[in-house]
Amino acid sequence: MVTKVTDQTMTEYTKSGLTIVDLWAPWCGPCLMMAPVVDELEQEFKSDIQFVKLNIDENKETALEYDVMSIPSFLLFKDGKAIEKVVGYHDKSEFSAYLSEKITQNKTV
Repeated sequence: MVTKVTDQTMTEYTKSGLTIVDLWAPWCGPCLMMAPVVDELEQEFKSDIQFVKLNIDENKETALEYDVMSIPSFLLFKDGKAIEKVVGYHDKSEFSAYLSEKITQNKTV
């Protein structure tokens, strides 16, 4: 199960390696559609990338800091620094391909 973070704990979870932060809200239909996809991808990629979830209704500071205007949004962190943002619903194969590419890039750097 994907770890839930808050504005106060997010830095701790994103400080090393690759981390994908799922910014969502309970009223968001596409967010709810992405939840099982994210859970499955976490199981597939857990040795290479950490997955965390942040409810933006309860944690507005992070959403403001990273200019999150639409959800679901996914922030990719590398060693504590946000390097990319992906917005919207993506099917499992598309999101899996994106994550695989980022992991490969991380290993070659």
